[in-house]
Amino acid sequence: MHRIAIPVVDDMPMYELGIAWEIFGAPWLEPWYDVRLCADGRTRTEPGLVVEPDAPLGALADADTVVVPALPHAWLADDDLPPTLVAAVRDAATAGARMISLCSGAFVLAAAGILDGRRATTHWQQARRLADRYPAVQVDAAALYVDEGDVLTSAGRSAGMDLCLHVLRRDHGAAVANRVARAMVVPAHRPGGQSQYVDEPVPATDDESLAPLLSWAEERLEQPLTVARLAEQARMSERTLMRRFRAATGTTVRQWLLAQRLNRARALLESTSLPVDRVSELCGLGSAANLRQHFGVHVGSSPTSYRRAFRSA
Repeated sequence: MHRIAIPVVDDMPMYELGIAWEIFGAPWLEPWYDVRLCADGRTRTEPGLVVEPDAPLGALADADTVVVPALPHAWLADDDLPPTLVAAVRDAATAGARMISLCSGAFVLAAAGILDGRRATTHWQQARRLADRYPAVQVDAAALYVDEGDVLTSAGRSAGMDLCLHVLRRDHGAAVANRVARAMVVPAHRPGGQSQYVDEPVPATDDESLAPLLSWAEERLEQPLTVARLAEQARMSERTLMRRFRAATGTTVRQWLLAQRLNRARALLESTSLPVDRVSELCGLGSAANLRQHFGVHVGSSPTSYRRAFRSA
């Protein structure tokens, strides 16, 4: 089983730590990973919760993946991070572990030299500090997360969830990531920032009255779906639908439909050998040329290249 180690330190914020545990180690999920919290003794997180570690900090070197959550706020003003933590993270990277940072955890990877010459991100409020302190790092303050293969970094707060879901999709496929995202009532990917190879399922919505309409549309993506047809199905005027749709999903009907069609295309490219033109038809995107155009803009790849990279075994 894939081993994930998460270092825990005193006064560590709980949010990012909770994200990593919820996605990779929550007991209500299938046991895809063996997740261990690592620290040299009991630690007390920022809100005062006591964590009993599963293994010492040195156990990071035995992990397949190391996830460094956000750091205590006081650490970000210091020029030096605890050498024991930096050394443990460096040893893990040297041993071949995949390295992941959430939010300000990027400062630890940078201090260990792991981000030298690489593109990386962190919370936008700390991006300038990271760039100034570690000039060898190519800081991208606009990205929700950055995937450099064996080194991945996320922006602040909920962007850590975006990255963890991306990792889950990389490891176990789009269907698993979408299932977990839906169980957590979050989108598996939020549009914005750099194009990412992740899926865009139905966005979370507080307007439960639109949920049946969204599900109805998802089941008919291969059909012509206009605002007029959706409004008729929802039994409301087009103007009312557009207003409520944006309020509930944060986007327009057209943008939402395109996201779902691209999501359907990704799933079909990953799980079937259907020709690209047939995939495009089943997604409601028409011709193969149209699918290629949208893939190039929104995914940063061609359908054929995407299939080659992510086709299920």
